[in-house]
Amino acid sequence: MNDLVRQHTALSDAELEWLHLLVSEWQLLADLSFADLVLWVPTLDGTRYVSVAQMRPNTGPTSHQDDMVGHLVPRGRRPLLDAALDEGRIVREGDPEWREEVPVRVESIPVRREGRVLGVIARNTNLLTVRTPSRLELTYLQSASDLAQMIAGGTFPFPGHQVDMDHVPRVGDGLIRLDADGVVQYASPNALSAYHRLGLATDLVGLHLGQATAELAPSRGPVDEALVKLASGWAPRGAEVEGTDCVVQLRAIPLKPKGTRIGSLILLRDITEVRRRERELVTKDATIREIHHRVKNNLQTVAALLRLQARRMDSMRGKEALEEAVRRVGSIAIVHETLSQNLDERVDFDEIADRVLAMVAEISPGRITGRRTGRFGILGAEVATPLSMVLTEVLQNAIEHGFGPEEQGAIEVHAVRGGGGTGGAGGPGKEAARLLVTVQDNGRGLPEGFDPKSGGNLGLQIVRTLVEGELGGGFDMLPASGGGTRVLFDLPLAEKRETREKR
Repeated sequence: MNDLVRQHTALSDAELEWLHLLVSEWQLLADLSFADLVLWVPTLDGTRYVSVAQMRPNTGPTSHQDDMVGHLVPRGRRPLLDAALDEGRIVREGDPEWREEVPVRVESIPVRREGRVLGVIARNTNLLTVRTPSRLELTYLQSASDLAQMIAGGTFPFPGHQVDMDHVPRVGDGLIRLDADGVVQYASPNALSAYHRLGLATDLVGLHLGQATAELAPSRGPVDEALVKLASGWAPRGAEVEGTDCVVQLRAIPLKPKGTRIGSLILLRDITEVRRRERELVTKDATIREIHHRVKNNLQTVAALLRLQARRMDSMRGKEALEEAVRRVGSIAIVHETLSQNLDERVDFDEIADRVLAMVAEISPGRITGRRTGRFGILGAEVATPLSMVLTEVLQNAIEHGFGPEEQGAIEVHAVRGGGGTGGAGGPGKEAARLLVTVQDNGRGLPEGFDPKSGGNLGLQIVRTLVEGELGGGFDMLPASGGGTRVLFDLPLAEKRETREKR
């Protein structure tokens, strides 16, 4: 709609925002009218109309099989649009139009803001299924007529009260019509059922809805007064009423077709099951976070025990092996600590990589400096846990074997997310499908004849197993230009996500 309005019309930003506000609300008008709505705005030169938005009803058949947005029609071809725009009134004159052997009643509703008519809503009703209207349908149509008059008068939609129609009750969920005193004139079957689940034992018609709702709500005190006003329809607001075994969402819409409040519409929906599932998810999330927290604590206990054992070892090789095990356990504990602070099974791996760098640098305090460039980004737990171990092993290997006991140097970890890589699944063109990691040092380099595919100590065997087996990626070690060693990882992130979803 923004593009069409700015391309074809002279509406200001404030007027365009008013149209957005209207479009966010007009599903209500379409459902109450059993009709399609098309918003027409005059073009900059005033010779044509452009359709900038369209809405089909959920309560009846459509009269527009095709998408009307973007259509241009010259002024004069649709006299009802001209009359509504020029005279600023709702126009209903004329016989039904026939479209593909379907009779359609056409009405035009001017859209007014601060005294100026911005455009016209064409309301098109499919008359093919017209029958004797029920009390529900008559209430719908009367409410639609009141809303149409409010649109023509510039009092609907309500300024500063934009709603997301995906998260508020709709007409079919339940509707109550109140008079000016807040007394129920009509309640749809769904609305009556919702109030019965709240605990109402009688009919709603004739009751003061605000007082009845406050009596059904278990809470007492100042909240009751606010609930009474809301359920009486005094202001355009929404709220939830929670009974013993039921939760009902309410939305109040004051009706002021001629500037004076004549009553209100109350839309409501039983959201008991939605709230129950949300509570279950909250409980599940809390449980998962508690599990990660306990796993982290257990791993730290294991690391502490290994550290104590290392201090008692007389063998230097045994002590070094235990210290390596402490760092491996610590890298996994870092991931679980991060997961225990999140609501999902995803972590910002940049923070983990920085902590692993700091932890491994403790091996050679002051001699070897480490830094990270680029971004790992957000990773799932099934990638973050093995990757943290891989990074720990490679950094530890670089410090222990790339530099002498007294040598100084630097290690850089560089990460890039993007499409394509050095090979494997994913291929070029898949954005953010792969993670490319480079760990480079300026140390003594690789031994002559070293084969990274088969050679190396236990740490490199762990790296190969995790990268190629667990992560499904590629691993290589190369001499770095200017001296030192360059270690490359190519990890298919998209494949890991798809595998998790299939499981």
